[in-house]
Amino acid sequence: MNTLTKFRFPELLIKEYESWYLLLRFEQPTLGSLILITKHEETQYSEINKVSFIEFSKIVKEIEPILKSLFNYKKINYLMLMMSDPEVHYHIIPRYSENKIFQGSEFKDFGWPSLPLLNKINITSPSLERQLLKELIICFNNN
Repeated sequence: MNTLTKFRFPELLIKEYESWYLLLRFEQPTLGSLILITKHEETQYSEINKVSFIEFSKIVKEIEPILKSLFNYKKINYLMLMMSDPEVHYHIIPRYSENKIFQGSEFKDFGWPSLPLLNKINITSPSLERQLLKELIICFNNN
């Protein structure tokens, strides 16, 4: 699956579910941005089976409180774009009215209070990316 490769699976895998993979988004338009992608290579939202839809609801109920407790976002956006990456997936973008600090690095929400700007990202070093991934893995797998 080309989309999974592009999103650096399995390197950025946070948690595997029955029908979905949750990944750290390698480009961080905001702190804690994630990717939720189908495991079954569907390219149309209408192809998602009932089990996947039910599980999606459970995953959202896991994502939101974890990201809220870690980063105290103000809003959260779920973007399903699928223009250049055909498999069904969501870009999960926590939104912030103020800059956030993680491990001494400042993260901005360049689009607040409007649409998230996916073309403006917070630069992360490989070590900062690993620290963020590690924190998310711990939180999602201890939930």
